[in-house]
Amino acid sequence: MFEIKENISLKNYNTFGIDAESRYFVECSSINEILDFIEKHKKQDLPLMILGGGSNVLFTKFFNGYILRPSIKGIEIMEETKDHVVLRVGAGEDWDEFVGYCVDNNWGGVENLSLIPGNVGTCPIQNIGAYGVEVKDVIVEVETIDIKNLKINLFQNSDCKFAYRDSIFKTKLKGKQIITYVSFKLKKQSEYKLDYGNLIDELKQYDEVNLKNIRQAVIDIRNSKLPKPEEIGNAGSFFKNPVVSKERFKKLEALYPEIPHYKQSDGLVKIPAGWLIEKAGWKGKRVGNTGVHEKQALVIVNYGNATGEEIIHLARNIQQTIIIKFDLELEMEVNVV
Repeated sequence: MFEIKENISLKNYNTFGIDAESRYFVECSSINEILDFIEKHKKQDLPLMILGGGSNVLFTKFFNGYILRPSIKGIEIMEETKDHVVLRVGAGEDWDEFVGYCVDNNWGGVENLSLIPGNVGTCPIQNIGAYGVEVKDVIVEVETIDIKNLKINLFQNSDCKFAYRDSIFKTKLKGKQIITYVSFKLKKQSEYKLDYGNLIDELKQYDEVNLKNIRQAVIDIRNSKLPKPEEIGNAGSFFKNPVVSKERFKKLEALYPEIPHYKQSDGLVKIPAGWLIEKAGWKGKRVGNTGVHEKQALVIVNYGNATGEEIIHLARNIQQTIIIKFDLELEMEVNVV
């Protein structure tokens, strides 16, 4: 049975470590508990927020409402052939632990997404991605509860409207569905994606390219560049990498011949936001209790006592600088509450 807690600090429920409070907080470990809670919540005229692992959220003030944290666990094999396996995974499972579980079983498809913080239930919302792989590549379907009518829905991959760091759960259905389970189709045959960033160089130290070594290489790269949230508060990549037309990119390349870029399948060009921020002079810069990480300019950090307002103020200053210097708009990847 779930317990509704009052005036709870959210410091331990967000990777930024922001000490904001919520009027009410409840954790539900099953679909029935969620349905029961929503029925009771409807009787009160207060906002409801769904919180996963807290790895992609920035609290800026007291939340005068209910925060629901789905903590449904479990990994179940739904289908298995000689070529693939389909897993149904509870929304409350830790994402990186799930990736490790898949690699240990020699199921490929998510190894490039190692060490991304958060829970399984939030991965479709953001369409998390790293090193040339996006979670949409392996998602079969997403199970949800409709907050308004309490119906249980199944969204097939095509229904999710996946895009770069985007999905229908972040746009049209934002705040309207509670994700309970996600199903993934993973491969038993080796199909590695190694041509993004410096992954292939990191793998040269290994005698063999396999799932375990790819996962370890990704972990080593991320640990060398990104601060651990338990050591210094952060939400990973704070901004999305801008995607521009070929024409727009050529103009930028004429001004900055060294600009890194990645051509997309639709003809557009992705530019690393971290490079833009570093080029604009923000890398390693500290402003009060917050700042830009010294090793990765894409990461804004909390040095211990930062408020959400301080972090937002810094982020907006960075955005303004990038507009002035490159005539590009950086979109926040982090959800601001």
